[in-house]
Amino acid sequence: MSVWGKLIGGGLGLALGGPIGAIVGGLAGHAVDRIRDQDEEEALALAQGTADSGRPAATKKVAFTIAVIVLGAKMAKADGVVTKDEILAFREVFQVPKDEMRNVAKVFNQAKQEATGFEPYAEQIGGMFQGNPEVLEDLLAGLMHIARADNVIHPDEVAFLKAVAEIFGISHAAYNRLHATYLGPDVEDPYAVLGVAPDAPDAEVKRTYRSLIKANHPDRVIAQGLPEEFVAVANEKLSRINAAYDRISKDRGFS
Repeated sequence: MSVWGKLIGGGLGLALGGPIGAIVGGLAGHAVDRIRDQDEEEALALAQGTADSGRPAATKKVAFTIAVIVLGAKMAKADGVVTKDEILAFREVFQVPKDEMRNVAKVFNQAKQEATGFEPYAEQIGGMFQGNPEVLEDLLAGLMHIARADNVIHPDEVAFLKAVAEIFGISHAAYNRLHATYLGPDVEDPYAVLGVAPDAPDAEVKRTYRSLIKANHPDRVIAQGLPEEFVAVANEKLSRINAAYDRISKDRGFS
């Protein structure tokens, strides 16, 4: 079942708790259909820390979805103005069905207007996916996609992204790799995309590439809690990793 059918509903907000739960609870009346009892139980277990961490809970995907919408709104507002290009970029990052755009818009607009900063949302989602760094990297990559949408990377947007990365526990090396991949200054530098030095031995390049491919395969990150609707970001990241490795292997003459 798609995450959108249970994006906003019933006791889910209370079960999730925190700022994400407050957003969900405040918009509960706009649910497309109520979440199943099983999902409410999963949400409660997740909020109480008793959920099975080895099994992706449907509620984790709902929480992730809300976090993407809220942080996307905060990201778009970081430079003081939300442009049409940034809103369109958000829709590119997250495949939103037409009949769900009203619900998404309500969350997006509320997040833009409220005084609460982005930190509480980032902290909650970061804690929820603490053991799944690739999922958090994909969320950050989606925010970078929004940041570059108007072709102007504002210093305040970069500061926002770095702050979110720090809250998520993403290492400086991983952040720099994502920044190089999505924001530049040289997005075509294959070594920066892989996160290895230009003079790294062939064995290190191959080992790093294999590790990145394994960790970032869309099927794997979906199994860890990434909603299917967000898979475009995972596919884009994987495509850029493959393209970077292909360039390096051709330049160095290995396969």
